[in-house]
Amino acid sequence: MPLVNMKDMLQHAYHHGYAVGAFDLVSLDFLEGIMIAAEQARAPVILSLAESHFEYFDFEVVMPAVEAAARRALVPVAIHLDHGASPESAVQAINHGCNGVMVDASNLDFTENTRVTRQVVDTAHACGIPVEGELGYVPGVEGEDAENHPGDVSYTSLAEAKAYVERTGVDFLAVSIGTVHGRMKGKPKLDYQRLKQINENLEIPLVIHGGTGLSDDQFRRLIANGVTKINYYTALSDIAAKQIRKNARANVSSSYTALLKDINHAVAAEVERCMRLWGSAGRAAEVLERCEPWEPVEHMIIYNVEGIDDIDVEKMMAEGRRVLATIPGVLDVFTGEAVQNDASYRYSWLVRFCHAAVIDSYREHPAHIAFADNLFRPVAGKRISIDFQTVTPAAIQNHGEHEARKRIMS
Repeated sequence: MPLVNMKDMLQHAYHHGYAVGAFDLVSLDFLEGIMIAAEQARAPVILSLAESHFEYFDFEVVMPAVEAAARRALVPVAIHLDHGASPESAVQAINHGCNGVMVDASNLDFTENTRVTRQVVDTAHACGIPVEGELGYVPGVEGEDAENHPGDVSYTSLAEAKAYVERTGVDFLAVSIGTVHGRMKGKPKLDYQRLKQINENLEIPLVIHGGTGLSDDQFRRLIANGVTKINYYTALSDIAAKQIRKNARANVSSSYTALLKDINHAVAAEVERCMRLWGSAGRAAEVLERCEPWEPVEHMIIYNVEGIDDIDVEKMMAEGRRVLATIPGVLDVFTGEAVQNDASYRYSWLVRFCHAAVIDSYREHPAHIAFADNLFRPVAGKRISIDFQTVTPAAIQNHGEHEARKRIMS
C-alpha cells in the first residue's frame, strides 16, 4: 500500500522544510539498500530510474521488482523516471508503473524546452501523475554519470523560471545554481540568492540534480530555500565500487556472489546518512497520513458478440490488446473467455489503469474511440462495464495501518 502520490509527498516536504531523496538505482542491490535505509530511518523515499542507466538493466524487467518493493514497504514510496529522453519515454515509464516523470529538455532552447515539457505535462496529468521539469543546464564534470551531461553550465533565471512554470504547468522544477552531475572538482560555489528568489516567486517544490560532493551545510542551505527533492547517485556508485574492491581483496576466489557481498548494506548506510541530514528521517507516519495511496483501477467489461465467429472475435481482441496498451496510463490489457459454456457472458476485457484519472483520459483517447467505435461496439451488443479498485474492509485496514505505525515507530 505505501506506494503513494509523489506530488502529495513532495508538497508535504516543501511545507515542512525538509527534502526527500531520489536515489537512482541500477541493480537489485541498490534497490534493497535504498529500501533498507528508508525503513531504518522511517523516511519517505523516491526510487529513481534514469533512462541514461537503462543500458545497465532491462527497464521492463526491473520495474515489477521496484513496484513490489514499494508496495510491501511500511514507509511512503514513489517511483520516478529520471532524465527521460522524450515524451515517448514518459509514456513508457507511466505504463510500466512510474508515478512521477521527468523528461529532460534542458539542453534545448527555452521555447523548445517549454513545448516538450508541456506535452509531457498534458499526458502525465491526464494520468494523475506529477511532472518535474528542468530549466537551466546542470553539466557533468567527472565520474560515471558525467558523460551523459556534456556542455557548460547554464544557470536558471528567475524570469524564465516564472514563465516556464506558468506555460508548462510542471509540479516541480529542477534548477541550475552551480551543482554538477558526477563528482565535483573542488568546492562548489552555489548561487543561494538565485535559488532564494526562485523559491519565493514560484512557491513549488524545487529539485537539485547533482547532489554528490555537497557539504552538510550546503545541503541545509539548499533545503532552507525550497529544495525538496535531491537526486543522488554518483556517491552510491562509488560506495558500491569500493565495496566490490574490498570484497575482491578479502576473497581469493573472487566469485561473482562474493564480489557483490554487502553492497546493499554499504548503499543503505549512505542513503540513511542522507535521509537524516536532509530531514526526512522519522517522517514516514505523518507523510502516509497525508498522501493519497497510489492504487490502480481495474476497468472490466463482460460481453457477448453478435454477427462474428470465434476467429473474428480473437482478431478483434488481439487488435484491442495491441492498440489499447499504447494509451498513456494503461498498465495491462487482458482478454478472456468464460470457462463455463452456459455463462451469461462469454467474453471479458480487463484493462488496468495506473490511476483513477485515466478513466476519463482513456475514454476520450483517439485510439480507444477508434477501436471501440469501429471494431468493438458494433459486435458487442450485450455488455456490462465497471471501473473498480481494491477495497480493504475498514477493520482490517485500520488494523494494518496500526501495525505499520507500530513497526515504523519501533
